[in-house]
Amino acid sequence: MKAVILAGGKGTRLGKLTQDIPKPMIPVAGKPLLEYQVELCRRYHIEEVILLVNHLSESIYNYFKDGRKFGISISYYEEQQPLGTVGGVKELEDRLDSDFLVLYGDVMMEMDLRRLIDFHHTNTSEATLVVHPNDHPYDSDLVELADNDRIKGIYPKPHPEGFRYHNMVNAAAYIFSPVIFKHLEKGVKADFGKDIFPKMVGKLRMFGYNTPEYLKDMGTPDRLGQVEYDLKSGKVARRSLEQKQKAIFLDRDGVLNYDTDLIHRPEDFNLYPFTAKAVKKINASDYISVVTTNQSVVARNLTTIEGLGEIHKKMETLLGSEGAKLDAIYYCPHHPDKGYPGENPDYKIDCECRKPKAGMHKKAAEKFNIDLESSFMIGDSERDVMAGRNAGCTTVGVRTGHGLKGSKALPDYLFENLNEAVDFILDEPYGQVLKSIKEKIAGSDSQPYIISIGGVSRSGKSTLATYLKKGLEQDGKTVERINLDNWILPREKREREGDVLHNFQSVVLEKDLADFFKGKEITSPGYHQHPSWPVKSSNHALPKTGVVIIEGVIALSLAVLEKHSNLRIFKKVGEADLKQRFKTFYQWKEYSEKEIEDLWNVRKPREHDQIAKDADQADMVI
Repeated sequence: MKAVILAGGKGTRLGKLTQDIPKPMIPVAGKPLLEYQVELCRRYHIEEVILLVNHLSESIYNYFKDGRKFGISISYYEEQQPLGTVGGVKELEDRLDSDFLVLYGDVMMEMDLRRLIDFHHTNTSEATLVVHPNDHPYDSDLVELADNDRIKGIYPKPHPEGFRYHNMVNAAAYIFSPVIFKHLEKGVKADFGKDIFPKMVGKLRMFGYNTPEYLKDMGTPDRLGQVEYDLKSGKVARRSLEQKQKAIFLDRDGVLNYDTDLIHRPEDFNLYPFTAKAVKKINASDYISVVTTNQSVVARNLTTIEGLGEIHKKMETLLGSEGAKLDAIYYCPHHPDKGYPGENPDYKIDCECRKPKAGMHKKAAEKFNIDLESSFMIGDSERDVMAGRNAGCTTVGVRTGHGLKGSKALPDYLFENLNEAVDFILDEPYGQVLKSIKEKIAGSDSQPYIISIGGVSRSGKSTLATYLKKGLEQDGKTVERINLDNWILPREKREREGDVLHNFQSVVLEKDLADFFKGKEITSPGYHQHPSWPVKSSNHALPKTGVVIIEGVIALSLAVLEKHSNLRIFKKVGEADLKQRFKTFYQWKEYSEKEIEDLWNVRKPREHDQIAKDADQADMVI
């Protein structure tokens, strides 16, 4: 396959930077931007690169010559007058007798061209456009894809007021069959995006290749600076689908938007106030954002596939207006239960895509080369948790939407909402703590190594314990975790007076822990973290090697743990944050405002103030 690179750009918005050189020759991290594209073509065995040049072309000739020193054949076509993105390509008709690649010389890109070429051939496409969501779709040329990725609409900017769209944008890279030349006029200035593609829809087999890979125009000083930063940081290389990708999978209803039950009209769809902010954080990270959502409203005949698409257009338009984007949306329109009046029987099937099955996750993993074990699933229901587990992801629950009420499967982590969950995933607030603990374990002869984690309720002990357990297990260590909350008395048996120890089955707990350290297997009674969750007991045995993590409010108050612990950690939280967490937690448990306030007034002096003193006994305060 040959490649045509449009390298005649002037770069007027870059000012003095392009005073003496064409835009594609601007140095980025020590070499011309155009050189990155030439190297990309060579790496994927493109047989020849044809450079379309115009403005200040001498510098391009002098630098690349015949391409020999770059390991690829390079030839040139010089436009006598600028003919847009189309005119120069038309002039090459007699040199392009098979499918060919078109790249823009002012775009920094890192792509797995093998995947793109395979996609083009698999679909017997005559025109394949590389497309992707971006953070400013409202002023971009938009492309609408059918479910099979065939292009069914192209909408050049500017867009009319109130226009709703799928956020899918022409990324300025194409593969064309020679049949394209029938649609190009010789000697006429034209642009592919505005003048050619909209007229070709329905006349050619046109497909959109959606990729989260790095394709960024650097036409302004700010964009140039961002491209250079991304290149030096390794982000450009990491985005190539040759590399395994990480994803944050997102349920839709109850995670991104208010769940009003069986949403089947765009007017019923409304994002949470924090959603765009959270999605933008994912966009700025190394994670891909992928929605996986059950939408049985189609099977129930409440809407059609097209109607569901209109709802997703509203979602993408709302996000796009705030600079946020979703890399992909996967939906399951099916439902397994048949025989209801008015249903759509075509979609009443037992499919592989409906959560809790992991079909949507696996489909995304195949398309985007996602490492599922390094990825996260954020959801508000048991189906989401199970789908994440079945896919091999770390599972994250949120208390919005269904809030996991009635769930028999609990997530690895539980947060207030999407924004809080995303912050935890991206910031990894306990990364340095884990590193420090690994060093302590490596320098200790104790087997097993015992860690106790104490602190007031809602301070984040369980989140810390889960993070440490996962991090240590990744190093091949056996980790036994015990949650002391499983010895809490039922609510009706707890005393409102006295210290916090009276809330626990203290005698049973002390005996069980003593037996545990003697090598006996113990069984925790279990407790109701949420009224709708089952009480689950669990068995624990002291391993001969590895690590034991014991966490709970009273973990630093128990003499038996003081005696056996190698490391005692106190999890600290400020009072304002604590009170807010306390309030939202008990709202989730369906306490009234008065019940929450009364409970706070009881627990602050007898639990929070008392347990705060345990920080003095800790080896590490977080």
